[in-house]
Amino acid sequence: MIRHFLTGMVMAAVLVAPARAEPDVLVLPAPTGPHPVGVQRLHLVDVDRPDPWVPGGPRELMVSVWYPATAARGARVPYASAEESRLLLDLYGITGVPADALTRVRTHARAGAPPVRHRFPLVVLSPGLAFPRWTLTTLAEDLASRGYVVAGIDHTYEGAAVTFPDGRVARCVVCDGGASGAAIVASRVRDISFVLDHVLARYRNMVDANRIMAAGHSIGGAAAAATMLADPRVDAGTNLDGSFQPPLTQDLPRPFLLMSGEDRTPGHRPDWDRTWPHLTGWRRWLHLPGLGHSSFSDVAVVVEWLGRPSQPVPGPRAVEILRTYVSAFADLHLRHRTRPLLDGPSPRFPEVEFGAPS
Repeated sequence: MIRHFLTGMVMAAVLVAPARAEPDVLVLPAPTGPHPVGVQRLHLVDVDRPDPWVPGGPRELMVSVWYPATAARGARVPYASAEESRLLLDLYGITGVPADALTRVRTHARAGAPPVRHRFPLVVLSPGLAFPRWTLTTLAEDLASRGYVVAGIDHTYEGAAVTFPDGRVARCVVCDGGASGAAIVASRVRDISFVLDHVLARYRNMVDANRIMAAGHSIGGAAAAATMLADPRVDAGTNLDGSFQPPLTQDLPRPFLLMSGEDRTPGHRPDWDRTWPHLTGWRRWLHLPGLGHSSFSDVAVVVEWLGRPSQPVPGPRAVEILRTYVSAFADLHLRHRTRPLLDGPSPRFPEVEFGAPS
């Protein structure tokens, strides 16, 4: 199962990359909104829920909360630790780059920067299988700069490496195929709702509890839809190139956006075809044939930095497309702002095709 979710991932692309003793620093694309970005990290423990993958203890999660700040004050947060970089590269048998290569990636968010005093809509991000939460940094930082609070979740034992405050590092347990996609989605639904409970309580002066979106990459996109069915607090959802496991069989009457890089066009993916009729609220099905599966994450720019372009659409352009359409969807449904970009094909983004089953 892991190979299916990670088709086209940078990790496969760099297997034959030339060795570099000291890779250049990669600065992620800058956020485009008017606000500086702050970030805090949370360690959450669900004492009422045993961990579903490693018995013997409660479910523990790490969460990054990005938010609009009044000033770019504080240290820029690290992207990945040396151990996280090593484990992610090692998970795919990567050679040709230093084990700590991902520590050279630079973010824009500042640790503990002073927040803007306002209640903003909340976006919850769920990454793909084996992808840590920080692989969605470019999207999270941009949304925060545009006036959203963003909670990115590390689903413990489902990511290559999850580091806890006491130094423990949890490796991916389900990456060997020992769990079904449906079981992983069901667990993530509980994770997301648990995180919502804590974020809404802890950041009640910063978050508008009546404007919430769930979005996810790969299996995280399936979890976003499943969470909307289980948790009425979530007002809108986005699936970024993820399979529906299982396909929806219950109507979801709230807004939902589908974006695909792999060929999930009508007739090619039964799970999307079967799910579409059950999206009974506002809906769009967008296809981006020039993007690989993993390019709905930071991998779009990381792969080029590592010297192995693997798709027709350049990494910075892929990031621009993703940010623009996801933020337009959030603006439309959480802020009720007109966004004609979502009405049909745009000459500004010829890479994006609108489609749906007949």
